Amino acid sequence: SVTLSNPVEKVAYLVIFHILFVLFVWTYWKSIFTLPVQPGKKYHMSYADQERYENEERPEVQRQILAEIARKLPVYTRTGSGGIRFCDRCQLIKPDRCHHCSVCSVCVLKMDHHCPWVNNCIGFSNYKFFLLFLAYSLLYCLYIAATAFKYFIKYWTGELTNGRSKFHVLFLLFVAVMFFVSLMFLFGYHCWLVSRNRSTLEAFSAPVFQNGPDKNGFNLGFVKNLQQVFGEEKKLWLLPIASSQGDGHFFPMRALCEAQNPLLANEEQWEDDGIDEEPHDSGEASSLAIEKET
Repeated sequence: SVTLSNPVEKVAYLVIFHILFVLFVWTYWKSIFTLPVQPGKKYHMSYADQERYENEERPEVQRQILAEIARKLPVYTRTGSGGIRFCDRCQLIKPDRCHHCSVCSVCVLKMDHHCPWVNNCIGFSNYKFFLLFLAYSLLYCLYIAATAFKYFIKYWTGELTNGRSKFHVLFLLFVAVMFFVSLMFLFGYHCWLVSRNRSTLEAFSAPVFQNGPDKNGFNLGFVKNLQQVFGEEKKLWLLPIASSQGDGHFFPMRALCEAQNPLLANEEQWEDDGIDEEPHDSGEASSLAIEKET
């Protein structure tokens, strides 16, 4: 029985190793070479509007020009002062959750952050791939640490006599555990962001709506938040295949859902704890409600 179990065990180790390795490389490849999606043409200013905006020196008139252009677009978030979010480098009205990346020099839809690991912007187009890359990297490190641990026990008990083997085992186990711990915190943080439907930028600076900042403005509940990133087809969740909902220009908001169905307001109170809610100052809210959306 011993002679049969060893080959089976080796085959099982090799199969698991190659599955994790393929998924790790696949998700890393997709995170790198999936270019960030930029806003569509309708968000870019026309030549006439651009000339009119640049030739105007009065800030209040510039704000009115931007508000006039934005009335035709589904934009609901505002700047801290209540104005339309505008990128003067890309010359466009920023869609909700869109931000300008100073490294890539473009506006990225639902930008989360610029990741030096993949040398790419993480946003709407590749956020799912990035999450899967973290998950499979975590499992890969766990697998390596688990398989190297039994050889570490042999080294500890003195069964390993080869000096090179001792060094390789110690180095491999140390690197695997180190990366596992760091990835565990990073992956856990992004899982928390997905559960609340926030990006990294929104976690540090809450999006501003017409009635003020609200870091839960895009929070639709745990299940719907997952579906926005991974899609409704659960069989595609663990594969690096594009399945995110929407096109990155518009995202359902809790305020709009509550306006359509008043019962959702009570459900959100049951689901959300009171810690995440921020009191809004009435003076600030009144100053932010400048432009009216159509």
